Amino acid sequence: MEQTLLGIGTRLTHQYHGPGVIIAVKYATYLISFINIGIKEIDKTDNLLDDIMPENVSTEIETTDEVEKSLLKILKMWGGLQETVYLGERWQKGMMLLQPFDKTLKPKEIPVEDFFHKIVMLRDRLRVLEQNINSNKKLSDEEKVNIQQIQRRLVCRR
Repeated sequence: MEQTLLGIGTRLTHQYHGPGVIIAVKYATYLISFINIGIKEIDKTDNLLDDIMPENVSTEIETTDEVEKSLLKILKMWGGLQETVYLGERWQKGMMLLQPFDKTLKPKEIPVEDFFHKIVMLRDRLRVLEQNINSNKKLSDEEKVNIQQIQRRLVCRR
């Protein structure tokens, strides 16, 4: 029996707890109302469960927690999307020419890979900075938000 697919209303028996009915489905467990002992939370993979009458069989996870429902919806919506963005082949092993406005100054060439590497490193350092701000125990929540807004404005400034 594939126990991870049972839904609310499924009648089943447990070798220790006896007959019962699934009253709630969580991510990894069932909430089961057993006739003899009351309500128990049982792992979906428990080998001691045998279904008698499957009801509402579904791969959907039904929860009463709104946060869980929202997260599951988002994960289902975006879970299969994995877009790989490649640096165009025409730019590989290419060079960037930085030409100053003043023509008397010498232009500078930079490999395209080095330029993008510097951007990635800057992004990583900004993330570390944000983590340090968030974990700082001396700053209030308001101060943390204000510092992060200043940081974002500096990054987004054109």
